[in-house]
Amino acid sequence: MPLIPSSSDSGRAMWNYTPGLPLRSAPFLHWPLRPGAIAKYLGRTWLPLRSRFFMLAVSFGIWAWFMPSLERTKSFEFGWIFEVWLRNLILVTLVAGGLHAWFYVVRRQGDSLRYDSRPFGRNKRVFLFGNQVRENTFLTLTSAVVVWTGFESLMLWAYANGHARLITLESNPVWFVVFLVMIPWWSILYFSSHHRLLHVGGAYRHIHSWHHRNTNVGPWSGLSMHPVEHVVLFSDVVLLFLVPSHPLHLYFMMMHHGLGAPLSHTGYDALLLGPRTGQRARFELGDFHHQIHHRFIECNYGGYESPLDEMIGAFHDGTPQGAAVLSHRSRKRSQAR
Repeated sequence: MPLIPSSSDSGRAMWNYTPGLPLRSAPFLHWPLRPGAIAKYLGRTWLPLRSRFFMLAVSFGIWAWFMPSLERTKSFEFGWIFEVWLRNLILVTLVAGGLHAWFYVVRRQGDSLRYDSRPFGRNKRVFLFGNQVRENTFLTLTSAVVVWTGFESLMLWAYANGHARLITLESNPVWFVVFLVMIPWWSILYFSSHHRLLHVGGAYRHIHSWHHRNTNVGPWSGLSMHPVEHVVLFSDVVLLFLVPSHPLHLYFMMMHHGLGAPLSHTGYDALLLGPRTGQRARFELGDFHHQIHHRFIECNYGGYESPLDEMIGAFHDGTPQGAAVLSHRSRKRSQAR
């Protein structure tokens, strides 16, 4: 594993920008538990200018205005499935394409808050069409949207035919709210576990390596992966065959992948809002923890709210010291083998 070179600015010699280092996982993963710190952390994650709130708002909008009626979804028909596919295509194009245009075409922020200022790959045979952004866009708008639509259509059909238990806020208010709050943690735990398995042997060589062609990432990179990985990524919604739920839960789960991936792969720590002079509001995007994973690969398989990385000794905190610890462990594993 490459080491982050020593720097008087704790890792910034390698990165154009980093958030405060060392990185730390969520406070509810550390003992002794500190209720005040946990409450403050959780409160921040649900603020309006955060990805989690944005994904919930989009989920509500889809359910309220852009979801086919369950009467229509009792049978698989081209008409409503095509509508779902078209809506998902437009949605991911607006989010991933809009963020790409903002950050990398009109460059409204330049390199301000950008983690890695290296250009995207061009004229490289490793990418389809020899171009990173074109490959990323193609795989997102083809395979990703088709698989996303397939799982959504399956679950809408299951709701309509009683194969998945449907609840409402009125009929089961406590579980409705509790499950909605739990979905982000379910999503990250599911992602952490399957992501780690995709780094093993042939699964990495033949499938997950497609995603890791992106050593530097942009919004279109989030869903740029092998079609088999798209199936794995979106398949966590089959949990709803076992757990009572509502279409709002379904959409919130799917947004963690369909929109969560572009939002977390922007390559920027935040989107700055308002005039360019003075204090500007920040729409929190990006994920430096995961950006490190794309740079060094064998670390940071989960996220800030997953215990996986610290359990297996793969948490990279972004500092030269953190890189050295992981490099030492890697050498010990190699010697053992």
